[in-house]
Amino acid sequence: MWSSESVRATIMVYRNLLKAVEKHIGKEEHWVHFTDFIREEFRKNRNLEYPKDPSFIQLRIKVAQNYTYLLNSVHHHKDLLFSYNIAVDRSNEMTKVLGKSAASVGLRLPDVYQS
Repeated sequence: MWSSESVRATIMVYRNLLKAVEKHIGKEEHWVHFTDFIREEFRKNRNLEYPKDPSFIQLRIKVAQNYTYLLNSVHHHKDLLFSYNIAVDRSNEMTKVLGKSAASVGLRLPDVYQS
C-alpha cells in the first residue's frame, strides 16, 4: 500500500500541475480538456499497488512534475522576452493596452485595432 508521504507527494504534484495548467493554459470552457485529462490520468492510476509497480508510478509522477516545470518555465521565459522587447509578437498585448487606455477616457479603438 502507499505510504502517507507518497500520497502527500502525489497530491502535491497533482495540485501543482492543475494550478500550472489553469494559470498558463486557461480555465475557459474550450481548454477544459487539459484539466479533464489530468484528472482522468490521476484517478485512473490511483488504485495501482505501489509494491507491484513502483517504477511505473514514479515515472508517471516524474512526468507530471516535469510537465509542470515546463509550463512554468516556458511562460516565465515568454514574460522575460516581453519585458526585454526581444523579437516577440506583441500586437495582442499592445491592442489590449491601447483598448484599456482608450476605455479609461471613454473612447473605443477604431476598427483597425479590433480583433
